[in-house]
This record gives sequence, C-alpha cells and structure tokens, in this order.
Amino acid sequence: VQLQASGGGSVQAGDSLRLSCLVSGSTFSSLAMGWFRQAQGKEREFVSRISRRGGRTYYADAVKGRFTIVKDNGENTVYLQMNSLKPEDTAVYYCAADRGVSGTYNADDYDYWGQGTLVTVSS
Repeated sequence: VQLQASGGGSVQAGDSLRLSCLVSGSTFSSLAMGWFRQAQGKEREFVSRISRRGGRTYYADAVKGRFTIVKDNGENTVYLQMNSLKPEDTAVYYCAADRGVSGTYNADDYDYWGQGTLVTVSS
C-alpha cells in the first residue's frame, strides 16, 4: 500500500490549505484514514481520523472547528481542509491508513504511512 501526501506549503496566519493523500495498492474503502503532524523538536501528534465509509470523524482539540477531513472512496483520496491556520500548525503532516476499525489517536494503530508534506504558517 502506498500513500502519497501533497498540498503543503508556506502561508500566512489565517490562510487555508488543503492537503491530499492518494492511496494505491489496496481497497481504499476498507481503510480508515488519519492525519498526524510533527513539529520540529516535538513528537508526532494526532490531528484527525475518518472511518472507512467516511461517516465518523475525529479531531484533536487543537484543530477542532478549523480542520475538516474528507474521504473520497471514488478517488482513493483523503483530504484535510485546514482553515484559519495558526503559526502553531506549522509541522510536517503525515497521512496514515488503518486496516482496523477501532483505532483513533494512537499512531501505532495505523499500518501504512505517507512521506509527509510540510506546512509552514507565518504570523
């Protein structure tokens, strides 16, 4: 299974970005998907998760109300729409795929990872 993340960039505080993660090599509809991020010098942290069919979503408190995760099973792609970006959102963002149904915040629950895309938010 291959995950290819894209869409990162450098923006100003208050701007928006949409990250994409294209999945190949597996039945995408059988995978729950998540986004994590890792800021420089910090541990990787959970950002968001969406269930296999897209009916359930979960968000870290730090991004709730600003970020939206969407799963397009027809396009084998999961998106992370990020609005009202803040400097503290600066990090490398990783998409991840989970073959199970019960995982949420723990990175160890995920079976496959993308390469990461850098988001830089300046004030």
